[in-house]
Order: sequence, then C-alpha cells, then structure tokens
Amino acid sequence: MAKRMLAAVGAVVVGAGMLVSANSPHALADPAESGAEKRIPGIGPCKSDPAPVHETLVPDRMEMPIAYPVVTVDPGPPKENTTRIAMELPADPCENPCPDLTDAPAAAPSLQEQLGIPQLILKPQPFHFAFPDPDPAPMPPAPEAVQPISETAPQSPARAVPRVSQVREVAKLTGASSINRTDKRWQVEGTDLGIIWESKPGEVAIAFGDSVGDDFHPPGGFGNDWRSNLLAFSTDRELGDGVTIDRFVTDSRCHAVELLTSKKLDNIEITTIPTSGFAIGDRQYMSYMSIRTWNSIPGTWFTNYGGLAYSDDHGQTWVKDAHAKWDNIFGVSNFQVSAMVPEGDYVYMFGTRNTRLGAVGLARVPKDQVLNTTAYQYWRDGSWTPVGGYQAASTIVDAPAAELSVNYDADRKVWQMSYLDTAKAALVVRESDSPQGVWSPSAVTVTAAQFPELYGGFIHPWSTANDLYFTMSTWNDYNVYLMHVRVE
Repeated sequence: MAKRMLAAVGAVVVGAGMLVSANSPHALADPAESGAEKRIPGIGPCKSDPAPVHETLVPDRMEMPIAYPVVTVDPGPPKENTTRIAMELPADPCENPCPDLTDAPAAAPSLQEQLGIPQLILKPQPFHFAFPDPDPAPMPPAPEAVQPISETAPQSPARAVPRVSQVREVAKLTGASSINRTDKRWQVEGTDLGIIWESKPGEVAIAFGDSVGDDFHPPGGFGNDWRSNLLAFSTDRELGDGVTIDRFVTDSRCHAVELLTSKKLDNIEITTIPTSGFAIGDRQYMSYMSIRTWNSIPGTWFTNYGGLAYSDDHGQTWVKDAHAKWDNIFGVSNFQVSAMVPEGDYVYMFGTRNTRLGAVGLARVPKDQVLNTTAYQYWRDGSWTPVGGYQAASTIVDAPAAELSVNYDADRKVWQMSYLDTAKAALVVRESDSPQGVWSPSAVTVTAAQFPELYGGFIHPWSTANDLYFTMSTWNDYNVYLMHVRVE
C-alpha cells in the first residue's frame, strides 16, 4: 500500500512546493455545552481532543518501499470476509466504545524523534512476476449479448464558467480528532477519497480507499491493519458543520471491514479502490479499479481493469461481477477510473485512463443492463454507439483530469463535474446541460496553495444550487475533509 507514494507525488501538488495554510484549525464545540440534541454518535470533537491541524510536508517518519523481484504463481481470487456485526455506539460521542482496542500506550519516542530528526525507514517489499493461476475458478454465465443501435447525440451549448467564492474547510471527517472520531470508533486512523452517493432516500453511503489503523503515520497511508476500502453511511443533512457518520460496515467491535477484497500482491493486484457509487432500487453499485501496481512513473499507476461490484443487502456484502469489467489493454485503455451516475432511463459512465493525466470519455447503459457490457453505448463523434467499443469513445473533457466526481443537479437540470487538474495543481469544477457537453471551462475550487498535496474532490449529492460540498483528501494528512464553496 505504501507503493501509492509515486502516484501521489505525481499529482504535481508536491511540485507546487507550497506550505500555505498547512495548519488551519477547526472550530471546536463541547457536545455537553451544545444542547442535548447534539449528543448523537459521531458529532464530536470533544474537549479531550486537540484541535485537528494539517500535517507539515516534512514528516517525522517516512517509509520508503524497496522493491525486489519474486517469481510466483497467481493465487487466484482472495478469500472473502463475510463476517458482519451490528455495532451500537455509546450515546455520548466523547465516550470511546473500545478503549481496549484503540487506547494502547504510545511507544517511547526514538532518539531521532527526541532530537527532531526525520526518520527514513527502508522497507523491502516483493514485486511479483507471476505465472497464471493453474486452476482458475469457473466463470459464471455471461449476460445475454445485446446489440444496441447507434443514436445521434449532439452536444449542448457550452455553459459559462462557474463563479466560485467563499471557499472554506468545513470539518475533518476521518482520523484522530475528527468530528467522527473514526480512530476510536472504527479503527480508521488514516484513509482517503470519501466518495458519496445517495444509498436510499434520506441516507448517503460514503466509500473510502486504502485505510489503516494503529501505528498510522503520514504522509500517505502507512501503518497497520491495511484495508483496501471501507464503507460508511450517514443521514446528516446539515452539511454546514460537517458530515456525521452513523455507522461503518463492521466485522468486529469497532472495526470497519474491507468490502472489495484484493490480493495485496504488488504487480499482480496490490489493491482495489472505489471510484464511484450509485443505487438503483434496492441494489447498490460500486465502480472500482483493480490496481496492479503503484510502481510506475509519477502521476500514473497500472490497473488490471476497471470493474463493477454490487450489493443486495444494503452494502453489507459485495459481489465483484465477473463480466462487468473494462480490461486495461496495453495499459492505455479508458474507463479504468470511472464515475457512474444514474439519470432518466440510463446510467452514465464517465471515465479516464489509469493515471492522473488522462482525458474524459463517456458511455451510457440502460438501468436494467448495468452489468452487461455489451449493452453499453459510447459517445463518439456526436453519437451514442457501440461501434469501436470503449477504446473508441471521444474526449468530452481534455486532459489532465483525475479522480472524477460527477453529479446531476435535478433542480437546475445541470451536470457538475469535479476533479483534480494536475496542470493547475487544483481541484476544479465544470458544468454542462448534457452529459456529453459541451462542458464549461473549469473553475478552481481549492488549490495547492491552500492545501498542499490535495486530491479527490468528490461531490456530496445533497449539495444545493449555490452551495457545493465535496470531500477532499490530502496526502500529507492522509485523511478526508469536507469542503464548501459558493457557486453562482
């Protein structure tokens, strides 16, 4: 998991070399002084917690992975952890529900720490060259192939560039001293992304990426208890003071569980990262990327494929569909990092290559055929067409675009797209009257001058016409923050 360092450095944000606003504090409120209505799980932080601050770009401790080659055999699909428990949190948000698990005494500081000298830890890790699995599991039957027609789909006129103002950091959502105290309640000390979708009326799901527990030490997700992805739920509609997490999917006391398993073998499959989520009826869907390795040139990584998983028990367990995949042919295929949005009769899929440097392509599929890749039409030269497949989709937004988030504002009938623009070292937002564009010029929402090493920018679906809320991750903190901007 430490292999993500090169990909993160490649965001160009580090290259901006900016340390501005790296220690902005959050407002604190003592739940006991905020009224009984505030005494609900996760509302924190508490007087006993220090005000959260952003980590500096010069860490106290940094791990440097040193790869060495290993010849092996692909072990096949990893074993699924299907253990789940229903966990009740204490009524008092300042009460630690599992002190026996999360309040271990701190290790004595090393001599380097006492002297204030940054510590560099060299960590040998295998880089695998694998023979194919000699006994692969049988594939389930594929959906019946369909032959969608080609349909004309002109672009709409370009909208004006959104006017952005009043940028502010609302709250730290994860980690120590966050408003949700995820380190104490779910053993989530470091995590990223925070991809949000409406899981049912009045509730949102929040998917996180690579996450760690004890001995967490940024920058990046270094530490123990590595889980490739996690899922939380929230019913908090008052976004002005943050997003209160009601629960994570858990497999034991105070322990958020990995949902989409991965082999954890570098150069075979090192991790599986969520890229978007949506619900159709009682079924939850999550797009994800199977990461082969983070060991690539800065700003890139290699995927095996982009895929779809689904859950029929409201996110408790997930199935990675064996056929709903977009293979990464020669490492240059589109739709490896996808953002999927249901609207009308279709689900729209916006996608980029396996880098932070690619352009955006577009596809759509009828809602009842989401898992059938033969039913997808790709927007190409003014038409929805299956001709040429996913390799032939036209560009709707020029490179560089990373970690897309797309939302349809039903009140205004306007599409919004947020992403990391590595050329600008900033998160940006665009708008359009149709999914295929023409998309407006991009407007900067948050820059590296404000938050060094930022990435993400995932839109909260309960944002309103003028109040855009989105999650932001920072590599130096390796945690998730809720941001707010006014958009005119």
